Amino acid sequence: MMLGRHKIAEETFVSLAAGGGGSSVVQYLADVEYSKHVLLVRGVMDASRQSGHPQNGLARRAYELLASIQEQAPDDVDTVLRYPSVGAWAGRTVLALWGGESRAGAEPAGLAMLAAAAAVRSRFSCAIEVPVVEGVITLPSLGQVFIPGLAAHSDVAQLRSGPNGAEVVSRGRFVQIPEDPHLDAPGWRGLRRLDAQSGSKTIRLLIDDLDPFRMPAPSLGTRITAGEAERWQLNLHQAWELLVRHHHITADEILACVKVLTPLAAPSHGQVSATSRETFGCVGLSCPADPLTLAVTLAHEVQHAKLSALLDVVTLTHPDDGRLYYAPWRDDPRPVSALLQGTYAYLGVTGFWRRQRHAEVGTDGVRAHAEFARWRSAVSAVAETLLASGGLTSRGETFVAGMAAAVRDWRDETVPEEAMALARRDARLHVERWHLQHHPTASTDGPAEQSELDRWWVEVEVKTLTKRGCLRVWMLRAESA
Repeated sequence: MMLGRHKIAEETFVSLAAGGGGSSVVQYLADVEYSKHVLLVRGVMDASRQSGHPQNGLARRAYELLASIQEQAPDDVDTVLRYPSVGAWAGRTVLALWGGESRAGAEPAGLAMLAAAAAVRSRFSCAIEVPVVEGVITLPSLGQVFIPGLAAHSDVAQLRSGPNGAEVVSRGRFVQIPEDPHLDAPGWRGLRRLDAQSGSKTIRLLIDDLDPFRMPAPSLGTRITAGEAERWQLNLHQAWELLVRHHHITADEILACVKVLTPLAAPSHGQVSATSRETFGCVGLSCPADPLTLAVTLAHEVQHAKLSALLDVVTLTHPDDGRLYYAPWRDDPRPVSALLQGTYAYLGVTGFWRRQRHAEVGTDGVRAHAEFARWRSAVSAVAETLLASGGLTSRGETFVAGMAAAVRDWRDETVPEEAMALARRDARLHVERWHLQHHPTASTDGPAEQSELDRWWVEVEVKTLTKRGCLRVWMLRAESA
């Protein structure tokens, strides 16, 4: 697992700042995240040894097994190490071993789950002890074993793998992992697969509704039914057709980045989606209402993923100082770091509607033009707020200036007056609702004054004691065992 030092070339940085990048740039960012996962996995083993953790022996044996499997089946180990939840588990475990907050499963023994998943994938001949966490055994990228009678905590089982398949044994009970581990079987729940093809481009995704580290979100959904999975498949098929036909660069970026969809609980209205710096390659979302909604959601979330990976190499913001700002796409005020994320995501959304509006007709066409107009103005305005905030580093200022320049080039593109009126109405309603929520006694006359960009939002400063910490993963050293 030899790693090099990652640097972002200036040409790549400029391309990303403009909201693009393409498949080669996103693949490079995916390699950055792979390196982070490798460092964190090695960090789990090293911190376990240094702290004298009681699971250190199991963690060391699992790491050695993982290295042995890599010699024979490097692609299978690569698939496991790149899996989104591995980053979250490894990061949480390193923090716990350094004395930070812990949670169930964030323990060194989780290395055995990685080794077991790689063994099952490669049919590597071995036997390994695997931990039971809250009654189940999770194999990242594959699924879960559940055996009645196992304790919820501090129990172990044995996974046996070989050319003829794999099984889990505990207290005389056997669970056979099916030949296709993505199918369900007695004692086994597999991660369902989704796929879609348009022309020469095929996307293959997993629905992860099982792994406890799949997404650090409070609104995680439960196991979806087979019928619901079919609905996701149908939406993906049509969304992928739309993306490849009208948004081929975005489609290429999604193809290079997104590998997993995680169901989130549906909100009272609309749809919710999310990405996390801990789980690169995973998009969380509630069941998409239609293919167009799924397409724009993926275009939105791939922007978050790109920026999150970039932030692991380049620092764009200073630590948040408590100031919060209005975001035209949120109902809550945001610090500079989150405002940057939202602005970059909506730069991608603006580009999506800029192209999609020419593929829609009738009322759908008016709505698409309105979406383009509204978010074009919003991104431009918030980019100005970011540049004036003092919360950006010098590289951050260059990055946001690139974002502002990209949307500035779209400013003079014609939008039908009916769509402009709709965009203005939606923007006004949002800012008025926001002011009523956060400043119920304040007049909204001031923010209603328009500039040439038809903006009704203002910078709002709210004092807070909340401070955010971050894990400096690049301080880890991959020392020899």
